[in-house]
Amino acid sequence: MITTRTIPRTIPPRGRVSGGRHTPPSSRHARLCQAAAEDTKTVAELIEEQGIDMSISGLRHLPEETQHRILTGKVNPFEKKKVKKGGDAMWTEVEELAVLLRSGDVKWEDLDLDDVDVRMKWSGLFHRGKRTPGKFMQRLKVSQGVLSSEQLRALGSIIAPYGADGCADITTRANIQLRGIELDKADKSMEALRAVGLSSLMSGMDNIRNITGSPIAGIDPEELIDSRPLCQSLQDHITNYGKGNAELTNLPRKINVGISTSRDDFAHCHINDVGLKAVLHPDTGEVGFNVELGGYFSIKRNTMSIPGDTFIRPDQINDYVRSLMEVFRDLGERNDRQKARLMWLVEAVGVKEFRKLVAQRMGLDDLPGEAHVSYPDVFARRDILGIHRQKQEGKYWVGACIPAGRMFAKDFDDLAAVADKYGDGSVRVTVEQNVVIPNVDEADLDALQKEEIFQRFEIFPGNIMAGLVSCTGSQFCGFALVETKNKAMEITRKLEEQLEIPSLVRMHWTGCPNSCGQAQVGDIGLMGAPAKKDGKGVEGVRIFLGGAIGENPALATEFEKAVPATEEDLLPALRKLLIERFGAVEK
Repeated sequence: MITTRTIPRTIPPRGRVSGGRHTPPSSRHARLCQAAAEDTKTVAELIEEQGIDMSISGLRHLPEETQHRILTGKVNPFEKKKVKKGGDAMWTEVEELAVLLRSGDVKWEDLDLDDVDVRMKWSGLFHRGKRTPGKFMQRLKVSQGVLSSEQLRALGSIIAPYGADGCADITTRANIQLRGIELDKADKSMEALRAVGLSSLMSGMDNIRNITGSPIAGIDPEELIDSRPLCQSLQDHITNYGKGNAELTNLPRKINVGISTSRDDFAHCHINDVGLKAVLHPDTGEVGFNVELGGYFSIKRNTMSIPGDTFIRPDQINDYVRSLMEVFRDLGERNDRQKARLMWLVEAVGVKEFRKLVAQRMGLDDLPGEAHVSYPDVFARRDILGIHRQKQEGKYWVGACIPAGRMFAKDFDDLAAVADKYGDGSVRVTVEQNVVIPNVDEADLDALQKEEIFQRFEIFPGNIMAGLVSCTGSQFCGFALVETKNKAMEITRKLEEQLEIPSLVRMHWTGCPNSCGQAQVGDIGLMGAPAKKDGKGVEGVRIFLGGAIGENPALATEFEKAVPATEEDLLPALRKLLIERFGAVEK
């Protein structure tokens, strides 16, 4: 079995507390430490007793009270794995293992399964053992979805050698996931990413996930502030410029952060653990951010964020989010993983107390409360697909639909080519799994629309395809109870062939209750579930209705259970819904 004793370590041990900052006293803090205090053994004694190697343990950057609570509590299995060896060890070991596997010095069967199936996720590598054994998905960090043509070509070159297994998905966090990666070539993909300024470190497991912003940032006539430098600066601050930051990589669970800079809320703050929503302060007129906290989906609980009663300036974002992460890291739940998301901690201590805990980490007594803003009108969230005038004179952005977010090597190359030819050499991928080409001259719009790529990635798609979102599904994901992407695309095409749909219908497909496809956000949501047909178990879906996004969001509620996912059952059920609820008519 490969261990860190047989692979040279390149990350030296570090101190246990970030910047020497400790959790300030609070009633929650006292309660969390009470059980640990009852054990009279010191942390040092517990570490020695349990044979923990602190040079590689995930404990080493936690404060002593948190270490003690973990070592004396009934922590969940993932916490035990992190105690034994932190996921950040994989930041160097993955590439070293790739070389050893390629040379034959190490064989696949020699590998530590906890490394392969759990810890490698800290490097962005996810073993798809159930569906494609030996193959990995590699998840990137793409700050608010902005990619250069050089980066697009690099992504295409990484997946091209893997044939049918080599594809990529745009995710619901405006990110990219590469598929088909083989571990003995993982060092090559990481080198290729670094060469173009990208990284996959800290993109999985108990880390901050891809930071979402506005896909039309900097070109939007309605925005209050450009979110691109804010998102990039925050990502660099938290991830050490993509090199990995061990001080912030052992959270109780993941944290999603969204930065919204217009009333559209393109970042979907209502389903992020931390949502920062730009407003004009009614007293000072300054642009700042109201904080929302706690939105998330899981098997056990689905909840929208709640007001965080906090207002921060743009220049406080990095310190605020880092301090929040440290509070969550040190005080968050480590026993029951289903209660370890940020919302549970906020509810336990209360919104105002949580605000003070974060403020004190920032070196402040407290932070200002929410800036209460009201609007005289009803704002309809804009559709960014199609052709739209930018705030820059004579410039347009072009939004194109990537059906279900699935891309192949040629798609990356073709997209890079049109970005260079007609735009500024960049694109933005969106949380709706589509793409925006910014800064197109008005004189070039006709020629751009004739490019071959826009025959498959339509600029003016049908009203269901335009709103189609899908998780990975059972083609690659072992959690999925139903195939999603290919089925979603096929059923959507047939619905559009049969029906006239008068307006956009956002249909979200997700393969399981983890809801990576965000079924609760859609006008119509479909979630994989067991079903029966002719007395036999088949793939099925639960149907949800009523999700809303934008200024007045809402989560969809369950409409129907256990509909077989076969075309002969699901297609008529969706046709009926579209006719009765969304004004569709037969062609």
